[in-house]
Amino acid sequence: MSPAERVRAVHERGLLSDADLARLATGEATLDINAADKMIENVIGVLGMPVGLGLNFLINGRDYVVPLAVEEPSIVAALSAAAKLARQCGGFRASASPPVLIGQIQVLDVPDMDRAMSALMARRQEILDLANSFHPRMVARGGGAVDIEVRRYPMTTLEGEMLVLHLLVDTRDAMGANLVNGMCEGVASLVESISEGEVFLRILSNLADRALARAEVTLPPGELAGKGYSGERVRDGIIIASDFAAVDPYRAATHNKGIMNGVDAVALATGNDWRAIEAGAHAFAARQGRYRSLSQWWQDERGNLRGRLEMPMKVGIVGGPLESNPGVAMNMRLLGVKSAQELAEVMAAVGLAQNFAALRALATEGIQTGHMTLHARSVVKAAGTPPELFDEVLERVLREGEIKVWKAQEVLTQLRRERAGAAPAVVLRTDAELGVGYGKAILLGEHAVVYGRHAIAVPLPLTTRAVVEDAGHGVELLIPRWGVEYQLAKPPEQRRSFERAAGAILDRLGVNDRNIRIEVFPDVPRGMGLGGSAAIAVAIIRALDRHFALRLTDAEVNELAYLSEEIAHGSPSGIDNTLATYGCPLVYRRGDPPLVEPLNITRPLHLVIAMTRDEGLTAKTVGNVRAARERNPRLYEKIFDDIDALVLQAVTALQDHDVKALGDLMNVCQGLLNALQVSTPELERLIGIARGAGALGAKLTGGGGGGAIVALCEGDSTIVRLALERQGFRALEVTVGGTS
Repeated sequence: MSPAERVRAVHERGLLSDADLARLATGEATLDINAADKMIENVIGVLGMPVGLGLNFLINGRDYVVPLAVEEPSIVAALSAAAKLARQCGGFRASASPPVLIGQIQVLDVPDMDRAMSALMARRQEILDLANSFHPRMVARGGGAVDIEVRRYPMTTLEGEMLVLHLLVDTRDAMGANLVNGMCEGVASLVESISEGEVFLRILSNLADRALARAEVTLPPGELAGKGYSGERVRDGIIIASDFAAVDPYRAATHNKGIMNGVDAVALATGNDWRAIEAGAHAFAARQGRYRSLSQWWQDERGNLRGRLEMPMKVGIVGGPLESNPGVAMNMRLLGVKSAQELAEVMAAVGLAQNFAALRALATEGIQTGHMTLHARSVVKAAGTPPELFDEVLERVLREGEIKVWKAQEVLTQLRRERAGAAPAVVLRTDAELGVGYGKAILLGEHAVVYGRHAIAVPLPLTTRAVVEDAGHGVELLIPRWGVEYQLAKPPEQRRSFERAAGAILDRLGVNDRNIRIEVFPDVPRGMGLGGSAAIAVAIIRALDRHFALRLTDAEVNELAYLSEEIAHGSPSGIDNTLATYGCPLVYRRGDPPLVEPLNITRPLHLVIAMTRDEGLTAKTVGNVRAARERNPRLYEKIFDDIDALVLQAVTALQDHDVKALGDLMNVCQGLLNALQVSTPELERLIGIARGAGALGAKLTGGGGGGAIVALCEGDSTIVRLALERQGFRALEVTVGGTS
């Protein structure tokens, strides 16, 4: 067929859409130079690559037409012929393990290696929780950081040893390199503090030996005969060639190159990082100390030729580089895989098919910085800063811009003088000069508020502050307390999850081309359901507003914060950003426009906020409730209506200052939240402690799945706070309304 006839044939079989047909006809299915200019630097053109179709593939009982981007002749025809032969014998069987990448954090100058390794493993969950806090939506999709490993190695040129922590991350359908690198950077300071060493490298490994793909095929000798050769002779010739590659690295290199002819062609066609796949494949081939073949061929007890391939295959089907190239997007639609694991299985089968084709021919015819915040943390630690002053000294050192031990010691001395009552030597910024976002607690209405019901929220004496200064090159975002440092002035498709949320604000305000540094100082704890992400968004927006004199109204700030929350959490109710913006008690109901009614609490309301040891992941719990509602909509709508009725009764109780009635309503609401399966045993334990100590009402606050509770007290809340603290939980007394 001519190329045009092939396109029409594929279109007629439903593998290409009408839009794809039109793009191919007009040449718009290739990468445009303007799009290419946004992908890399110094672009002058676009290099074309032939895209052919691998036919006849039957993998795990499903038919595939496989797009292949490759310039070498015979590959497409050879593996299509191999697939046709395999198809007649039942096709390929393929499997792939979960798509786990390894991030490595190298730690030097560890004073006690055994103690450091034990301490890191003991605080495994804390490290995983911190890593997952940077990508909550990945966790909500079933991925995220799943485990750690700790290793020690001798230095080869210097004296001493190094400690290496492996962060194992399930990246689901994403390629995941930036995600894993971001997690490694995010937890580096915590690893450093636990190990008492100095973190140096923190980067993913392309030896993805936890994301293995396997393919197998069984070929009876009768199907192998041809070109004057008996099937048994072809079988034996392939086995002899395979044995050669198993023992000789010179032969193994070419043997494996033949496998990668197929694998790389699919990787290129689907926009995957073929260089990473190549590096991982060759490292895996040498994992036993000698470079070997990735595939094995042998004769089974029935005389059949059996082939098996196993290799690392970390690939993705989502992400900016894939989606920004129209040709890649078309190829992905044509291939029709539904997950990264399925794509890995297809690629393994293609690699084995190409390997068979090459061996059969031989047997017959012959044929990626160090970061400012991490450096500053080391400097502040070297200055002898005690834990209780560490964060504040760190923030001031970063703000001064002089990251030296003497400066940290100077700041520490001044801070101690201030704590002793002396006047500050320098005038610190006030809230009027900083952008401020408010933390929140929801008294009643969680989850139901997502579905158009009312909720009551109150501000907390916890804020997040941000400041913008002219500095550096591009846009830097620093959160010193978390050891976070991002470069935001990059194309949206190259931003990670947290970067996308903050970068959307810059894009909307038109300041993403400025040279600025945004520093954020969060008092709202992360992952506790207290509105931390919304408070950060509002603080950043207001800091940008002050720095650039944008004159944003509160409504505009709220709208931008909602945009950021939407990117971070998927489908937020809007209550977090609204409370973070306005900072007053309110009744909220989602809508267009939403209902926002300030709540006048005339007499003090005494609350205790207590936090579990596990971070809550709002995106995950909201997703779980949504899935349950889709299974049983009438039941869940009834629960949401019942929660809504409690909220409306609570408004009356608040106006009448009937705290006993309000406490009862909170307790009943907790029962309904438990029915939604968003509570946890630890949340229930905190609630029980608070009620046992005299709280009138206690319930989880926020998304659940971990996080925090809110307890209502009659009068002094100290007894409830102390009861929770005696059990090892962090608790905070809060007074809302009245003279507060």
